[in-house]
Amino acid sequence: MSRLVMKFGGTSVASIERIRNVAQHVKREVDAGHEVAVVVSAMSGKTNELVGWAAEASPLHDAREYDAVVASGEQVTSGLLAIALQAVGIQARSWQGWQIPIRTSDAHGAARILEIDGGEIIKRFAERKEVAVVSGFQGVSKDTGRITTLGRGGSDTSAVAIAAAIRADRCDIYTDVDGVYTTDPRVVPKAKRLEKVAFEEMLELASQGAKVLQVRSVELGMVHNVRVFVRSSFDKPEDIDAHANHPPGTLICSEEEIVEQQVVTGIAFSKDEAQISVRQVQDKPGVAAAIFGPLAEANINVDMIVQNVSEDGATTDLTFTVPAADYMRAKETITKAKDAIGYTRLDTATDVAKVSVIGIGMRSHAGVAAQAFKALSARNINIRAITTSEIKFSLLIDAAYTELAVRTLHTLYGLDA
Repeated sequence: MSRLVMKFGGTSVASIERIRNVAQHVKREVDAGHEVAVVVSAMSGKTNELVGWAAEASPLHDAREYDAVVASGEQVTSGLLAIALQAVGIQARSWQGWQIPIRTSDAHGAARILEIDGGEIIKRFAERKEVAVVSGFQGVSKDTGRITTLGRGGSDTSAVAIAAAIRADRCDIYTDVDGVYTTDPRVVPKAKRLEKVAFEEMLELASQGAKVLQVRSVELGMVHNVRVFVRSSFDKPEDIDAHANHPPGTLICSEEEIVEQQVVTGIAFSKDEAQISVRQVQDKPGVAAAIFGPLAEANINVDMIVQNVSEDGATTDLTFTVPAADYMRAKETITKAKDAIGYTRLDTATDVAKVSVIGIGMRSHAGVAAQAFKALSARNINIRAITTSEIKFSLLIDAAYTELAVRTLHTLYGLDA
């Protein structure tokens, strides 16, 4: 017998019929003798509706009341699933974040989990064989006792954190895809589902544009060594062997569990990028701080940074990227700081994309990035900026060439096979 956390996203619980289907998935695991906690998202589209209502009530609304409104979506789902489980003979009880409690920071709309007390859930496993149905995406402020939400995709984070708190053997993330692929199959039809991915690789894939898992959920999994399965909620419950050690899907695990390591594991891409170039800045100490300090104060994340020094060494150009959603704020922030920075010209572009090549095998293989430069050059794809880390390199290119670049690199590194 093992202890499982099962997480179901919005599309998996989009209707009463699908909630009944989820109940059958849970029943399968309970009947196999497992102790189960389930984490659910709001029904598909419900969170957007609630956000819209809050904005309609007042464009400048109180963040604490916003959280009280949007957290209700998950509350409805958890109650409905508990009812559906009881209808098929499974002892179940719904839990809101504050009831467990999941204690968080008080950054409403983007709170971070500080601690979870899983004691009562574990006690009920032993005494009542009771399934805990937990509302994802929410918690309670440790300081104020108010309901908080964890930001978009927060139910993944809730699930992994609860798995750590109740010492679960694994955390199954049920979604509308059947695992993590080498890249987006809609762009590369030959993309393959990966059997295993190391935490570090998944962290890079998630942060560089892969939409399968939320970044913070992967971070938590890595810190607490919670094995995570990504699997499809649309597989028929009766077709899955609950006793199998490796159910269909992708296992996110520690590097030690992966025997054969590919040089390149996957390719992620993001078109939600904007490029800003600050031209002819005086090349002296404090210039970078004058540029990036105001951006940090405005909570704008800067990603790729490239600096070019002029021949005379007197001036420098600084190019960096920001999320497309922050582009206008970033441009305005730099413009306001022009006197402090002392630049001559500001060049910007929004028609750019970032393509990232990721793999823990890069640590022991030289020339992986050089192969990409050569292959993209042969396709006449210009590279605007490059950043590298131990297991990843990212290239900034014109957005029009994104699909061609991804397909070229996918073939180059043997991921089509």
